[in-house]
Amino acid sequence: MQTLTKPTTTISSPPSFDTTIHRRKTRPVKVGNVTIGGGYPVVVQSMINEDTLDIEGSIAAIRRLHSIGCEIVRVTVPSMAHAVALGQIKQKLIGTYQQVPLVADVHHNGMKIALEVAKHVDKVRINPGLYVFEKPKSDRTEYTKAEFEEIGEKIRQTLAPLVIALRDTGKAMRIGVNHGSLAERMLFTYGDTPAGMVESAIEFIKICESLDFRNLVISLKASRVPVMLAAYRLMVKRMHELLMDYPLHLGVTEAGDGEYGRIKSTAGIATLLADGIGDTIRVSLTEAPEKEIPVCYSILQALGLRKTMVEYVACPSCGRTLFNLEEVLASVREATKHLTGLDIAVMGCIVNGPGEMADADYGYVGKQPGYISLYRGREEIKKVPESSGVEELINLIKADGRWIDP
Repeated sequence: MQTLTKPTTTISSPPSFDTTIHRRKTRPVKVGNVTIGGGYPVVVQSMINEDTLDIEGSIAAIRRLHSIGCEIVRVTVPSMAHAVALGQIKQKLIGTYQQVPLVADVHHNGMKIALEVAKHVDKVRINPGLYVFEKPKSDRTEYTKAEFEEIGEKIRQTLAPLVIALRDTGKAMRIGVNHGSLAERMLFTYGDTPAGMVESAIEFIKICESLDFRNLVISLKASRVPVMLAAYRLMVKRMHELLMDYPLHLGVTEAGDGEYGRIKSTAGIATLLADGIGDTIRVSLTEAPEKEIPVCYSILQALGLRKTMVEYVACPSCGRTLFNLEEVLASVREATKHLTGLDIAVMGCIVNGPGEMADADYGYVGKQPGYISLYRGREEIKKVPESSGVEELINLIKADGRWIDP
């Protein structure tokens, strides 16, 4: 006869999980008074859309961006006249506002323009596919090794003066590859692929390294998120193989506007940041540049990489909710949105409230009809009429010495 024994239950500690994002180790690259990479916080960038020849308009646009948290501002420089104008913009910014890290965007056989603008800015961005423009041949079927190397040498000769100028003045360069503007020989050799984007960047990096210049930031942007993700991941792999540690600038180019533009940008940028990839970001929207900055900070805050505003935790509402959750959340947000470093939870009922908001600094919970329970962390502090809930929440934050006036 089989003897049944009661199984022994062993109570062990719950497994621990590391929820910290471990960022890829990169070299620090100074851009004016901001550092990209090297363990520094992820830097937020944008680009003005004014014509650089409009000096006063450009200064105003740069100031607007910088004042709302844009840490590096990019300006387009399509001609020598624009390069000279940028020098005036830089000086007037210093005289009337403050130092703002500026990046010049140079395209299409831009050696002379780049050399001029390098005198005035903190970083020059070049596009490998356009810096030495290769006129496509409609009847071409291949690139011979000799042709490939001949163009490579022409690129080196054209790029070297700019590299030396930046090296000798302690400035930086972004090698900014775009999927939509790969050079013809890269397309013939690697196809219209992330591999072509990566090898295009590496060709330029090796030229810079041969001239002892390593103040480099790399980007590999595409308008399609899967292409962008594949390009950056392959770039990280290739840099690891080549013992390169350059910081990466992330972005989904030509993301569009509105909700989808924001979702598309977030899908690409946040996915890589969550994997520890990326040191500076730009959300490219077909809207006023100022609209890009809140999206950047929201991405960084959601991932725990920057704490620049209040983190709001709010339930989605259901039949148990004891007040108009949407209205109350809007009221709480309006009253506290100027604060930084706080987590505030707004929960519609007691069922999930205390558990779901356990990590919040303060909680605003519907516990019974007409009344709000205010929490500090897990501790219920007081119950107040719903009509004075927001005011009492503010009083609680003030009592803790964590309030600042707007």
